[in-house]
Amino acid sequence: MLQTGIKGRIELTVTLDKCAGAIGSGELDVFATPAMIALIEETCWKSVAPYLQSGEGTVGTALNVRHVAATPVGLQVICETELTLVDRRRLVFDVKVYDPFGLVGEGTHERFVIQYEKFMAKVNEKRSSFEHP
Repeated sequence: MLQTGIKGRIELTVTLDKCAGAIGSGELDVFATPAMIALIEETCWKSVAPYLQSGEGTVGTALNVRHVAATPVGLQVICETELTLVDRRRLVFDVKVYDPFGLVGEGTHERFVIQYEKFMAKVNEKRSSFEHP
């Protein structure tokens, strides 16, 4: 059952493919904001996945984060999340990302619980209306 207080944690090492220069969000070889966002989303969805019903998942719908410090290649970053609000299908998480020198990013992330089949039916309907106008 989903309830506030569920925590998540994922660690990763910053590699060149996670840097701004490789992702296209800048030119420098430092941990990219889009890579930080992907880490936040992954940590959040994985933290609540064990509490969902079969056939359910979550999708990200809102993100409000600040990237406050640069992290060079080779350092580890740690993402920690906590589910702070459950409003029917709407989930809100507090998120923080650290490296060995301190805070790298922080903010909130919102996800919605979805039924995979129903969700994908809508996506496929959209695709088929695009492919066959």
